[in-house]
Amino acid sequence: MPAPISVIIPTLNVERSLSTCLAALMEGLDAGLIRELIVSDGGSDDATRFVAEEWGAQIVEGDPSRGGQLRRGCAKASADWLLVLHADTQLEPGWTGPVIAHLKGQKAGWFQLRFDSNGFAAGFVAGWANLRSRIGLPYGDQGLLLPRSLYQSVGGYPDQPLMEDVAIARLLQGHMTAISSAAITSADRYKKAGWMRRGGRNLWTLIRYLSGVSPAKLAQSYAK
Repeated sequence: MPAPISVIIPTLNVERSLSTCLAALMEGLDAGLIRELIVSDGGSDDATRFVAEEWGAQIVEGDPSRGGQLRRGCAKASADWLLVLHADTQLEPGWTGPVIAHLKGQKAGWFQLRFDSNGFAAGFVAGWANLRSRIGLPYGDQGLLLPRSLYQSVGGYPDQPLMEDVAIARLLQGHMTAISSAAITSADRYKKAGWMRRGGRNLWTLIRYLSGVSPAKLAQSYAK
């Protein structure tokens, strides 16, 4: 029986983090879960594509828009299940057991967020993210595992530069559940900007998006 999962990772100049992300997936390869690895690159000018090729990934290329990259990557997938991950996120050791259990159902699943950093701020931000996820709004850095048929039935990722994870989560309302394993995400951007400042900025971006501000305008503000 073919392995059930296609892994899709959007990339843009992530040569430093990609190998760590992919190394954590080897557990799934050994367990016979992963059929293929698809890296959807948005025009990296570092060694990202070389790293991806060294790990045996199929590479899909296109414009640097997270939603568009994911849409192209998922369109390339051939397995019955899609596992969407960010390049700066790694699944914790032992993730294959909870994933095998999740595959018995037909819902989308998100992983519990954890940062590669200790302390109150990291725990607080992760705790808020996991609470937000339980009411139906997991973010992309928590990973998303879902049947390809379900993904196709809701129309897939919209081709937008920001908030593509929230957009698809809203489409999947009522069809999502937590996976009892963690996605460990890099805390570098939070440390650089400040935990509360970046967390507040993310929340304000979410509020603006839900109130109808266009993803293109939000992306311009976010880049600043």
